[in-house]
Amino acid sequence: MADLVGIALLAARSPTLEVKRQTEYFELETRRFIGRSSGSRMPFRWTLNPYRGCEFGCKYCYARYAHEFMELRDPLLFERKIYVKQFDPGAFRHELKRIPPEDLIWMGTATDPYQPAERRFGITRRILEAFALERGRRFGITTKSDLAARDAALLAEIARANTLQVHLSVTTLDERLARQIEPLAPRPRLRLAAARKLVSAGVQVSILTCPVLPLLNDSEASLNAVCAAAAAAGASSFHASPLFLRLPAKEVFLRFIDDHYPALARRYHERFDDKDYLAGAYPKMIRERLEAVAARNGISTRNMIFQPPDWPAAPQLNLFGELPAADEPPASWPTRKRSSVTGYAQVRETPRSGT
Repeated sequence: MADLVGIALLAARSPTLEVKRQTEYFELETRRFIGRSSGSRMPFRWTLNPYRGCEFGCKYCYARYAHEFMELRDPLLFERKIYVKQFDPGAFRHELKRIPPEDLIWMGTATDPYQPAERRFGITRRILEAFALERGRRFGITTKSDLAARDAALLAEIARANTLQVHLSVTTLDERLARQIEPLAPRPRLRLAAARKLVSAGVQVSILTCPVLPLLNDSEASLNAVCAAAAAAGASSFHASPLFLRLPAKEVFLRFIDDHYPALARRYHERFDDKDYLAGAYPKMIRERLEAVAARNGISTRNMIFQPPDWPAAPQLNLFGELPAADEPPASWPTRKRSSVTGYAQVRETPRSGT
């Protein structure tokens, strides 16, 4: 421990909160909750993760590398050692005050905020309670858990005075495949039921098929099934993006392919052993399939932003009319007066986050 510094030292000192058969929970001293996004292509400037590690154990999870910052090198420890961040509401709100209200903050970029730990420790809920006191902010959440529906009323309260987007990940409607690639995540049908409940409460929901896995869930029929279910649930948009494999996620996922889909192993290794993603014709094909199924089901492929009913008066209102040049959407992007889903006035659309 003498050689450890920073987050690695804090992790090593973290007291144990609970031990299950395959999972340990630790309390992590937390000096800052909101971090600056490191991805220049992401539409959000700030990230927010209530936990470190994720018990869902998705085979493709790109975030496994995050445990390496704590000197936990085995990629499987990402799903077996879960760190629960200490939460001080006063300190969090002080931290939030330093973030300009026009900046987009996104929760769930490196760990699911509604993973099983949330049922025990409720850090996500406490963060949302702090956001419910805010007005004129831009906030988003990504999850693949139906537990998000627990907070439907609270999220609706946030959405009345802040822009809020909830992205629910539904990788496939094939429950056998879902159980293989997302072992402890809720079943796809439960996630769609959660989407319907959130939409009914007045929360803007998008459905993501991320990642699109070659030869597993990338057929037009598979994408159309999820897209149709998203439209039926009242989602405002549907998105999909191809598989991205960086180390150590690549090690875990390719081992999974070797074990469960040996007939596909050679093709996966040829394409991903020395690269992190597929370029050229494949992503173009996925974009074309996405646009085709979205048009067929009458749903947008771009995120919508709506002006909430209790959005504060100027100068914050200028967020919708005087955005920085780098964030301006093309003039060809459509606008509508009112959403049939939320009832909010739609002001503009934003690029897909790809998360």
